[in-house]
Amino acid sequence: MSRSKLTRRSLFRTTAAIAAAEALALPDVPAVAAPLELSPNHLYESIGVKPIVNCRGTFTIITGSQSLPEVKKAMELASHSYVHMDELMEAVGKRLAELTQAEWGIVTNGCAAALAHATAACITGGDPEKMQRMPDLTGMKNEVIVPRYARNVYDHAVRMTGVKMIEVETAAEFEAAINKKTAMVMIMSGPAAEKGELSIPNACAIAKKHNIPVIIDAAAEELKIPNIHLKNGATMVAYSGGKCLRGPQAAGLLLGQKDLLQTAWVCSAPHHAFGRSMKVGKEEIMGMLAAVEMWVKRDHDAEWKEWESWLDHISTEAMKVPGVTKEIHQPEDLSNHAPVLQLNWDPKKLGITGPEVEALLLNGTPRIVIAGSSGNRRDMSRPTNIRIMPYMMQPGDYKIAAEAIHKILANPPKFDTPVIPAPDANVTGTWTVALKFLSGAATHGFTLGQNPDGKLYGMHRGDTIAGNLTGAVEGKTVTIRSSQKIQGTSLSFNFTGTAEGNTIKGTVTLAEYGKAEFVATRA
Repeated sequence: MSRSKLTRRSLFRTTAAIAAAEALALPDVPAVAAPLELSPNHLYESIGVKPIVNCRGTFTIITGSQSLPEVKKAMELASHSYVHMDELMEAVGKRLAELTQAEWGIVTNGCAAALAHATAACITGGDPEKMQRMPDLTGMKNEVIVPRYARNVYDHAVRMTGVKMIEVETAAEFEAAINKKTAMVMIMSGPAAEKGELSIPNACAIAKKHNIPVIIDAAAEELKIPNIHLKNGATMVAYSGGKCLRGPQAAGLLLGQKDLLQTAWVCSAPHHAFGRSMKVGKEEIMGMLAAVEMWVKRDHDAEWKEWESWLDHISTEAMKVPGVTKEIHQPEDLSNHAPVLQLNWDPKKLGITGPEVEALLLNGTPRIVIAGSSGNRRDMSRPTNIRIMPYMMQPGDYKIAAEAIHKILANPPKFDTPVIPAPDANVTGTWTVALKFLSGAATHGFTLGQNPDGKLYGMHRGDTIAGNLTGAVEGKTVTIRSSQKIQGTSLSFNFTGTAEGNTIKGTVTLAEYGKAEFVATRA
């Protein structure tokens, strides 16, 4: 089914459409005031970008969510007037408080910006001198306490202000970590934050005794009214605008204690402080307000039933292929709160694995991004599957996904069975690894041991990271995998190269950070 057969309202009309057509050298558009439709897909395809069907969820790399029509309209209307930004945020803050039952609210340039502005507020208290000194926090509050379970890749937004993250695992460690340098407590909401002695309610109770503010990162969560985290004792809570709220992608929402939120606003653009680079425009502000206005009006039960009907249609079509079964996984928490469909099959019987289906969907027409897969052609005895998340699918997308999945499973292309050669090199030893990135370089190190079957073990060392590695030698091809913790995340390294004597040359994939070239030399 061609995606062009779907009927969608264009984002561009009349003069806006004409301007877009001229700028992008699209076909001539009559200079008239009559309603005019241009395909949103045509807009992207005119510069060589192929749109996707989102069966994965609210991930920024695939542009988050589809903003609501009311949000688009509010942003377009907001673009036609000038306003004073301080007056605008004061009025919006008051309205957000009314809608959410929080003490106050502000709109930020994304959830990460909300975390950064909140941290700056807790550090400076609105003191302009301290604001100008950031991120030099000498003599200022410069520590943020975080339960170890809450460390995550997004806490970089807190660290960028210059603070030191103090990890704690127990209530006793929490109490001992509090001192005059403590600026705030940061917790990422999730299943781990709902239990144990450092659950959100327990951590907030400890912090409150010492008058330490607590911020909750609830980026992809549903917005509960009254707010569940503020009710549990948190001082502030941050949300992404471009996820379940379906507001502007470049917007976030910060709710909580009025004086701290007003300070967070002063620490952000348009004011000349640390947060100046994280500017939120009047269009995003009014679009975010419209999203919250709609949140309290939307029929969330009806949305859930619609998602279930979409997944039922997809699974029904897929299970027309003998051997395909389904599972429905219910969400564990408020983040990406939607059911997920998992389709399972025996790869030996169908001749295809989940990752192969995922790749075919991604490279098909239209392109379809799904919520993950499992399976391995090297071991066809293992079960395989794909997963579908309906959270950000648009009306009609379920039919496209159902047709494409059924077509692949019913008549999969032929894949060659991989031939795994015996090892033709011995890479045991200590290696110096020169990496060449996009515009820089680094020197790492391997200590490798090799089993008779070619399996590798050992250590991988970087500038600051160090930890175990695994891998294999197949013929002269060497693969080495390493995942190393650093701050709130892990860095993934997947080296693939060719061994020739005391040298291994090849490429290393760095997950979201792209690829690098490497040359390893044995000592």
